[in-house]
Amino acid sequence: MEREVDELKQEIKELKRQIKEYEELINEISVPVIPSIIPETILVPVTGKLSPDRLELIFTKISETAYRLSYNEGLNTVIIDFTAISQKELGEIDTLGMYIENVQKALNLMGVDVLFVGFTPAVTQDLIQSGLSIVDNLNTFLSFRAALRHLMKKRGLTFEQIR
Repeated sequence: MEREVDELKQEIKELKRQIKEYEELINEISVPVIPSIIPETILVPVTGKLSPDRLELIFTKISETAYRLSYNEGLNTVIIDFTAISQKELGEIDTLGMYIENVQKALNLMGVDVLFVGFTPAVTQDLIQSGLSIVDNLNTFLSFRAALRHLMKKRGLTFEQIR
């Protein structure tokens, strides 16, 4: 009997280790960082329910990745895409606003510009009505394409069609 209890304890310990490993994997892949066609620029699409814990995870990963890439590869722009976020996934608008403000300040202090794209009209209204002061200072674009056009113009880049 005692041996069975020990085996069960060991099995529980192993299962807990596996769960922790899977949670870390899920956290890692839940915040994809995609290189852009514009040099020194990355895209971070944000999806899913934006609880305070999830926002903390997302913006911590963005900050850490931006720091690493700016130091090693000269990253200078992060585009954070909220296209997939609807009002029902927002959670508390004040919490979202606080995280947006914090990530923008942190990245700006590292010398990295932040562009936000994809706020729906409803999300935009919520942000405006929240009274957050950061709203006036955000670099926002309707789409990822519009943000890329802005960056290309700012950097004097053009696309050439290959024939």
